[in-house]
Amino acid sequence: MYMICCDLEGVLVPEVWINVARWTGIDELKLTTRDISDYRALMTRRLEILHQHGITINDIQKVISLLELMPGALDFINWLHKRMQMVIVSDTFREFADPLLEKMGWPVLFCHHLTIDSKGTIVNFNLRQEDAKRRVVESLQGLNYKVIAIGDSYNDISMLRQADMGVLYKPPQNVIDDNPDIRIVNSYNQLKHIIQEKLDENNLQ
Repeated sequence: MYMICCDLEGVLVPEVWINVARWTGIDELKLTTRDISDYRALMTRRLEILHQHGITINDIQKVISLLELMPGALDFINWLHKRMQMVIVSDTFREFADPLLEKMGWPVLFCHHLTIDSKGTIVNFNLRQEDAKRRVVESLQGLNYKVIAIGDSYNDISMLRQADMGVLYKPPQNVIDDNPDIRIVNSYNQLKHIIQEKLDENNLQ
């Protein structure tokens, strides 16, 4: 039996921090896990910038509420649901994700959470566990699932390598160059095709 583990930002929805950067005019917030592989360093710097400019959780949630799914994402999600279960495995935070999950029909999400004070200042970020994406795949495999993992950034690589099949979806060139052995697709139709091929190989569909 197969399970899909899918990244959120960059695969199904636009990058949250890039849109926060556009809204605030702070270019440094455009940096994401497509650019920087050290997630702790990236988040630490993001919080420093938010504090410097007085940006609160309410400001970020307003930006997120305006985001739409990527064109074709909902059709892809619905196509998957008819064939196998999917979980969203993301380095986002629960305090960010609800407006996006609602637009996707409330799939299961494994992510992190924030510490927020009474003024709405994001005081800290709390990782659910180290190498959390890979650990989700590993745990599902321990339950006798085969896992197809989909991601686009440096923070997805260990998950993709742990999975029975890992796929990079529209990754930037630097991620491609650093991981030339991982399969790449550039459309949801291509994703559907290779997933269906894998199902057909195992007589599951």
